[in-house]
Amino acid sequence: MNANFKSGFVTLIGRPNVGKSTLMNQLIGQKIAITSKKPQTTRNRIQTVYTDTDRGQIVFLDTPGIHKAKNKLGEYMVTVAERTLQDVDVIVWLVEPSTFIGAGEQHIAEQLRKSNLPVILVINKTDTVKKEEVLLFIDAYRKLLDFAEIIPASALHGDNTDTIIDMIFKYLPYGPMFYDEDTVTDQPERQIVAEIIREKALHALDEEIPHGIAVTIESMKQRKNGITDIEATIICERDSHKGIIIGKGGAMLKKIGSNARFEIEKLLEGKVNLRLWVKVRKGWRDSDIQMKNFGYNINE
Repeated sequence: MNANFKSGFVTLIGRPNVGKSTLMNQLIGQKIAITSKKPQTTRNRIQTVYTDTDRGQIVFLDTPGIHKAKNKLGEYMVTVAERTLQDVDVIVWLVEPSTFIGAGEQHIAEQLRKSNLPVILVINKTDTVKKEEVLLFIDAYRKLLDFAEIIPASALHGDNTDTIIDMIFKYLPYGPMFYDEDTVTDQPERQIVAEIIREKALHALDEEIPHGIAVTIESMKQRKNGITDIEATIICERDSHKGIIIGKGGAMLKKIGSNARFEIEKLLEGKVNLRLWVKVRKGWRDSDIQMKNFGYNINE
């Protein structure tokens, strides 16, 4: 093993919708974390692995956004995100390009001051502002915390993402690989499939409904001819939501299904036969038992 080989755990943190999952997918080079313009898209801690056989291995933990919780699901997400800060070697904090540092960012800064880990600040979405403004943003944030590095970047366009990798390696400890070099994620395929379906539902549906949906995979079997049959249920909180998710003559469910199938076929590299159902589970986001059933287990 190369004596200069480094390996360690890195968490991506930031307020909801700041581009953490987009950055993760960009760094890994394939889609692992679901992305949407709606906040709270990522609900579980997703582990993805970046391996450079010369330099080392980075295990990324993509966490749910840190925000003020409104229900048990929200509390679960914040607990997962804040707990992650204790389990890593380097913290990458993503922020929007702005000189205004709001209460959400102040709260995260407060959490980070308690940690003695190197924090790399990434000012994301710099493609949306003028170049000369970026220095002002760097200056505003520099006063907030003693950062190891500050990097302006655009996760969407891949600008400066190489620098982010370089800087992470700079602060990682020396050590052997944690995973085989061809491992990309520790998430089971079924979970990624459920997340893809949830992403497509988020994209297609109205603002109000998405937070109240979960997706469960009832069965996933591959036939001898290579086609994978998948049966999945979209769980929502209200009867009225069920009607909207199904849509007129089933049109909305069809749209979600065909968009998801396209993406799942890319993931599984083969034909997929996807069948979707919709069920109502009132108040599931405030029920420990139901949250556990849908894969959100606070004790894990």
